[in-house]
Amino acid sequence: MTDGFGSITWWGFSPALDLQQKGISDQLEKLKISQDACPDELKILVVGAGDVRHLLKTISSTWRHPKRKLHFYVIESALEVYARDMLLLNITLEPQNRMGLQEKTELFLEIFGNTYIRQQSCEYVEKMSTELIKMVTDFDYLEKRMNMVDLSQLKFKERDFLEGIFKFWRNPDKSVFDIAKSWDLRERNRLGVRYDSKKNVYDWDYHMKLAEAGADIIHKTEYSNWRDSGIAFTIREGTYDIPNKTLASGMIFKQEGERHARRGYWGDMIVSPFITFGIESDEKSFFKKTNELYTKTSENVSEFNVTSIFYELVHKEKYILPTTESKPEEPKLQEITEEDEEETEEEVTSSVTNGDKSRPADNQYDPIPVENVKITFLPLNYIEDIKKKSKYNKLFHLVFFSNSMVHHLKPDITSIFADQCTLILETARFMLELKTEQTEEFVDKICGMAESAGCKVMKPYNKKKDNFITCFYNRSTSTSS
Repeated sequence: MTDGFGSITWWGFSPALDLQQKGISDQLEKLKISQDACPDELKILVVGAGDVRHLLKTISSTWRHPKRKLHFYVIESALEVYARDMLLLNITLEPQNRMGLQEKTELFLEIFGNTYIRQQSCEYVEKMSTELIKMVTDFDYLEKRMNMVDLSQLKFKERDFLEGIFKFWRNPDKSVFDIAKSWDLRERNRLGVRYDSKKNVYDWDYHMKLAEAGADIIHKTEYSNWRDSGIAFTIREGTYDIPNKTLASGMIFKQEGERHARRGYWGDMIVSPFITFGIESDEKSFFKKTNELYTKTSENVSEFNVTSIFYELVHKEKYILPTTESKPEEPKLQEITEEDEEETEEEVTSSVTNGDKSRPADNQYDPIPVENVKITFLPLNYIEDIKKKSKYNKLFHLVFFSNSMVHHLKPDITSIFADQCTLILETARFMLELKTEQTEEFVDKICGMAESAGCKVMKPYNKKKDNFITCFYNRSTSTSS
């Protein structure tokens, strides 16, 4: 069938990264080069990230760096990932008059990492799917509604396929995607005779793999519940009973010599979506311990980090964790907006109690403006073709490879590198089905690949604890150029 990592990447297997900081500022400092030497527009190629975490973290952190334009080019191996990227970007750009900061964070994490979502969230996905259909079929509409996204490089059949995905999301019939059955069948197939004692398997994987790898801020109950149900985030109390159709994808199986397509859940079932936003943070209070136990959970960290991204995107300043004395200035879901003030007291009370009565998607979607940012989605698996296109020659100042796509790092890839280029390689730290020695060997392997391509590996690095390996390419000194 497929292994625990799945055949499609719904979320990344490393924390969100500010690519400007990791890829540009840090390297300029190490190389003792002035920020003034950096180009006015950074061209960044992101290969196989699996989600928009690095893009969101980088875009929301632009206020921390000298002002410059950012142009991201994204390559993935599945159109369903592009579809999710567009939806999550739409949520990110939801304006205050449609959705408060707290509600936006809850919705984002719910759709990002849950197999089941609330009715309100399902309605949002269905309504936004209509918007997304208009965007992929009408570039003028795309320019009006989300002008930082560029789909013009996709093939016609890829845009048609995207339209089909959004139409599937828009279908209100819950029975079209039985994610619980799909999840359970894969788990039975993976665990075999261990299925009846799966709680013990989850406990072993948590203590001996996940916590050992350094993600012990994820509580064992959080992890076990996700392994059992696929539901990671339940910040908002409510009923999570609607299949999250954004996690549906197709897979081809061979049976008696014939190929059959099956829709199901074919993503990660062992690492978890907590890794992406939930194991690192600038707010160190989340990592305090009492009696050797963390007082906060990965869900708390994820909520803070996503809220910070949304806040900093708008306000261009650091988000401070609210205390009991200081309340956040952004209204929460249960707080009424000016438009809602005419509701009766009974209606307001009902909305607060249920947490599911808000209908932000009923208002017109006018996204938060984002200046000096462009995101271009390139055709699927385009990394081999991109080297043959003259318009990408010496274009990219920063290139990111996920651990699942780093095999494309070959000496001829430097044709798309700018004369000075930073290369960021994702390690296999949280690929939990690998043994420790295998993750260390993986670091040695990707460092060797980078050096073969003429890149200098920036040291020191830790094979066990580092999520990324950073390399620097200088065409004037590279032997591969």
